[in-house]
Amino acid sequence: MPTSPVLAARIRLVQGDITRQPVAAIVNAANSSLLGGGGVDGAIHRAGGPQILEDCRQIRATRYPQGLPAGEAVITTGGRLPAGHVIHTVGPEWNGGRDGEPKLLASCYRNSLRLATENNLETLAFPGISTGIYGYPKPEAAAIAVREVRQWLGAHAAPATVTFVVFDDESRQLYEQALAEI
Repeated sequence: MPTSPVLAARIRLVQGDITRQPVAAIVNAANSSLLGGGGVDGAIHRAGGPQILEDCRQIRATRYPQGLPAGEAVITTGGRLPAGHVIHTVGPEWNGGRDGEPKLLASCYRNSLRLATENNLETLAFPGISTGIYGYPKPEAAAIAVREVRQWLGAHAAPATVTFVVFDDESRQLYEQALAEI
């Protein structure tokens, strides 16, 4: 199904550092502990400072004492980031697609978009979720990300714009291909 020009104008692709994006919220590809880690998660915690960690500790203490389940999302302050908020979501670990990984990954995007809408956030930036240490194949992950964002934006007025922020040339090319197919 082709994308309308209006919908296409609401989706952007940027190659760069997600911690420097001037948006209302960025999405963190978090681990279930919410206490920081490597990759995008560690970079967001380092750049955003201690307030993000404090908010995550509070969420763990009050809502998710066992950790945030895969597919779910929560929101915190952005700390020292240009983004005012961080939406933390836990992607699935890739196990060949046999354990419902596509459904869980899609849920990460939908729940993050839902939180952005509920919090009146007009601009949102996503990294590639689960494509680092969790091993989700990048082509499949990009296709799911683009499909879910496209479906959400087709049915909702907010957020006004969604940006996919990729780090490397390979990911940029995969997102360009996925975006061209919508």
